[in-house]
Amino acid sequence: IVLVDVTPEHARAQANDIFHAVPFAHPLTVRAGAYADLAGCPVVILAAGVSQRPGENRLELLERNLRVFQAVVPQVISHAHSALLLVATNPVDIMTHITSNLAKGLHVPEQRVIGTGTTLDTARFRGLLGRHLGVDPGHIHGYVLGEHGDTEVLAWSVVTVGGMPLEDFCQRQRIALGPAVKQAIDHQVRNAASEIIAGKGATCYGIASALAKIVDVIIHDQRAILTVCSPLEATDDLPAVTLSLPHLLGGEGVIATLHLPLSHDEETLLGQSADMIAKILAQLPPA
Repeated sequence: IVLVDVTPEHARAQANDIFHAVPFAHPLTVRAGAYADLAGCPVVILAAGVSQRPGENRLELLERNLRVFQAVVPQVISHAHSALLLVATNPVDIMTHITSNLAKGLHVPEQRVIGTGTTLDTARFRGLLGRHLGVDPGHIHGYVLGEHGDTEVLAWSVVTVGGMPLEDFCQRQRIALGPAVKQAIDHQVRNAASEIIAGKGATCYGIASALAKIVDVIIHDQRAILTVCSPLEATDDLPAVTLSLPHLLGGEGVIATLHLPLSHDEETLLGQSADMIAKILAQLPPA
């Protein structure tokens, strides 16, 4: 693992701190480096940018982080042209779209630019639902779609537990899952990051685990279905924006995009989320 930062001393300190944990895990080299040291990397995580402030909406970060990416992305691609670019910087949907446009101009295939999207939101959704149902979240399939932010959509209508529709599972197990419970879970998923930022200044462990999972899927070509965000072609229901849907992900990046059979209300909310992103993108200068 090579860490590159605008402040070399910071990169070295972070690399050493992580490297000191290696003896407790498995053999691994962690070091600081420059852009040239990214040559040959299969994946480059773009986490550059300014931190989100308490009470600051993700979209409010855009103006400050746009300039950062215009400087960073071409440097990364010039030294690691074959790498898959994985964006973590918020607002991640917009920043991934910007990265895709910058990369496209440097002949990087669109499917090799992705963002973390709602991968963490989906994990939060499954975790909270699993806690309520008394079921290991690994046996719950449910997705958070759209923007990674205020307009994201919890797709309740397609949730399954052990292959069984959620409502059927709750009826058979005599578990109450009324509107109040759903609203409470929705609130916790939607506001999780803001509450953590208010308490400790930034989110760290959840997003780091999501990034590690995505990188593992790519490096080992696991063909997993994850709600990363990726540029989409326009359809009858959605404009040509970058947002999160379930994607089949492997070594070459995005293999396929899955359009779920959502309820009418969820389709409407997803369309509104996409329209909001499109409105922001329309205001951006050409990358």
